[in-house]
Amino acid sequence: MDRTPPLHIVGVMGSGRAPHTVRSRRVGEWLARAGYHLLTGGGPGVMAAVTEAFVGVADRPGRAIGILPAVPPGAAGAAAGSAPSGYPNPWVEIAIRTHLHRLGAHGGAAGSRNHLNVLSSDALIILPGGEGTASEARLALHYERPCIAYLAHRNEVPGLPADIRVAPRFEGVVEFVRHACASRPPQGASGGVDR
Repeated sequence: MDRTPPLHIVGVMGSGRAPHTVRSRRVGEWLARAGYHLLTGGGPGVMAAVTEAFVGVADRPGRAIGILPAVPPGAAGAAAGSAPSGYPNPWVEIAIRTHLHRLGAHGGAAGSRNHLNVLSSDALIILPGGEGTASEARLALHYERPCIAYLAHRNEVPGLPADIRVAPRFEGVVEFVRHACASRPPQGASGGVDR
């Protein structure tokens, strides 16, 4: 039986509104060609742009994973556990539904899927975003996950922790991800589920 070794999972976090298309496409295409899995929050904005670019690469070994939030409990007209409108975006290949509904300023709360986004990633790339993106960067530090911000200026993520390195050039992101993944086994490689 031919077994392919598990691939590293790289989480890409960013705005749920603005796609930041140039950077998102560059990151998504490179991750696909370099042989990684892509993990996002599965929604619009950066999440959709990076995922569309990723799945647009033919013959890639990795998959596009989206960890979805839930609508708040008791939301009118929504079934319990359903995802908000726009989740998953059309390019997500593996949608992981959660009961977790906290977003934005509450992205670090116990009821946020951001914990899953960070803990499920071997390395993280931060693209421009808001409070939710900043909370994922803080969680990366808390959970000691390798993380880099691909930003022209630190202020593209208000509240970005000072300990998160900013790389204005894409080459810095590539070098960081390769080094971070080379120094740790892929998620699930130590007796867990192969990916």
